[in-house]
Amino acid sequence: MAQTNSEMDFVIGRHPAVAALKSDQEINKVFLQEGLKSDSIKEIVDLAKKRRLVISTVPKNKLDQMTDRQNHQGVVLAVAAFQYAEIDDLFANAKAKNEAPFFIILDELEDPHNLGSILRTADAAGVHGVIIPKRRAVGLTSVVAKTSTGAIEHVPVARVTNLVQTAKLLQKEGVWLFGTDMNGTDYRKWDATGAVTLVIGNEGKGISELLKKTVDEMLTIPMVGHVQSLNASVAASLLIYQGFNSRHPLG
Repeated sequence: MAQTNSEMDFVIGRHPAVAALKSDQEINKVFLQEGLKSDSIKEIVDLAKKRRLVISTVPKNKLDQMTDRQNHQGVVLAVAAFQYAEIDDLFANAKAKNEAPFFIILDELEDPHNLGSILRTADAAGVHGVIIPKRRAVGLTSVVAKTSTGAIEHVPVARVTNLVQTAKLLQKEGVWLFGTDMNGTDYRKWDATGAVTLVIGNEGKGISELLKKTVDEMLTIPMVGHVQSLNASVAASLLIYQGFNSRHPLG
């Protein structure tokens, strides 16, 4: 995977730290809150020593400052900026598993918690990669990493300049694109066998008009209650698992 910049970032929390330490991600330093003792802390120390990493024991307020008072659970890793994949890496991931590609395009998603949650679901459901735009969208940050509870280490994320061009490139490679809209085919009828990409729109605006014109079919989630919209990560999770259901049927 290609490194896109050299900025520093942090992995925050015990579970994300363990996932990062077990991965190939470049880690510069481990910060632990002084006085903490538990099995999970011992595992982090053991993994860090195995990789010959510098471990610093610091007061809680130091970690609070480093993480803008997020729930760090006494563990912070200083890491190189998260690495982005290329589109070819996503296809290679599917090929390595001998499966038809199952990708997700996120159109200008802004909330890092939504991106982290979607990565977590994507990992659980066997999605081969996620595609995000370089502009007007959240990237791979420490908040995304923490929300993903380690999934960020396992789901390749490609960041592209133009989503419409990327969508057309996928279609040339035989990938069918399915968008989400108020009007469309009931998502429970979606057959995601074969090479598919699910397009999830911005939290407020949905899918941009140009990208909407590019997709092959629209899917909709029927709602009978008073609220006629779902959180982006919740909607994505429902759709991702419908894709999983059709690709891995019972029996």
